[in-house]
Amino acid sequence: MGRKGSPRSPQAEGGSRAASPPSSSPPSPLWALPEELLLLICSYLDAQALGRLGQVCRRLRFLSSRDLLWRRIARGCLNSGFTQLGTDLAAGIPVKERVKVSQNWRHGRCRRETVLKWKCKQVAPFSSISLMPWMELDGEYLYLSQAENIQAYPLCPDGMGLQRHPQAIFSGHQEDVCRFVLVNSHIVSGGGDGNIVLHKIHGSYSVKFSAHEQEVNCVDFQGGLIVSGSRDRTAKVWSLSPGRVGQCLHTVQTEDRVWSIAISPLLSSFVTGTACCGHTSPLRIWDLESGQLLTCLGTDFHRGAGVLDVFYETPSLLLSCGYDTYIRYWDIRTSTRKCVQEWEEPHDSALYCIRSDKNHMIASGSSYYGVVRLWDKRQTQCLQSFHLSSPTSSPVYCLRFSTTHLYAALASALHVLDFTAP
Repeated sequence: MGRKGSPRSPQAEGGSRAASPPSSSPPSPLWALPEELLLLICSYLDAQALGRLGQVCRRLRFLSSRDLLWRRIARGCLNSGFTQLGTDLAAGIPVKERVKVSQNWRHGRCRRETVLKWKCKQVAPFSSISLMPWMELDGEYLYLSQAENIQAYPLCPDGMGLQRHPQAIFSGHQEDVCRFVLVNSHIVSGGGDGNIVLHKIHGSYSVKFSAHEQEVNCVDFQGGLIVSGSRDRTAKVWSLSPGRVGQCLHTVQTEDRVWSIAISPLLSSFVTGTACCGHTSPLRIWDLESGQLLTCLGTDFHRGAGVLDVFYETPSLLLSCGYDTYIRYWDIRTSTRKCVQEWEEPHDSALYCIRSDKNHMIASGSSYYGVVRLWDKRQTQCLQSFHLSSPTSSPVYCLRFSTTHLYAALASALHVLDFTAP
């Protein structure tokens, strides 16, 4: 007799049915809303709530990462790449990432590194002097003056600092470069030899002309015009028009050594910062077309309160700093007699350089121990401090920053603060 198989029990059949996958749950009514309405709802969330929303699911993570939602938050953050007027200066970087890095700027979280070092300049067999480097920054290169030359160092594409060897060297001065500017792929520099040199970055074109009887302490270049200031107590306006390159259009007698100079974004005037020894006002605005004095800024400067750096944020908003240890914020629309805000350096040090993100953050460089300070315009006290020169003391001669890095040039080294990797 053949062996009979055992019949399947009803329990086994029931168990097989229980193991089948359950039917999917109905979709959330949230996804029935138009995307415009979802974005409107999310626009009421702050940064923390948006971050938590992005952890719910992939779809909400994609929605909550939209630049449209983070732009409003970013405009209230430090150094997020947005100006007061809402212009985006770092359009290639996701806004959410910029907001995240902005918190590191606010809390001083960064990685410090000395990326370049150089020796003091020998002037005699047993004597040397420190260099006074200047610096400009664009998206691909850092330009640094060292003695008579300006060197271009490529920035690493992965955001990890810069390469240690220059890719290009721009020369032409017989003495040290005092200051230079980088505008529209051109470098304009003033030197201790009294000359101004113009270089085209992508090419071999260069122009050199004698500008002042003494060293050219400062220059600026906008709209086909160069303005320069010198120790010889003059400021000059120069043409770069074809056939008139290097022709002096105006000579302004400032009665003082000129330490800083800047052309207004409207290209209608320029401001000079002087030593405040021969004239009571170290900040004066001049007409660019006629060379005539338009106005003086401030009335309460004491003798010797020279202005070492000036920076236009907008045609009517101007920052200044110098020997009297104050950062001053001027609004030419409201008053030229008194600044609208001021901040005092906590350790009573002169301020050599200043820059802002054109929104809420100011960075300043002090005259002792390589102190870089970050300021929030909405606060009265210094936000963060970084001591870069220890144990020896050195001024911060120049500083520049992007949304992720700050570069500071001291007497013998270039320091970088990386705020993406605290």
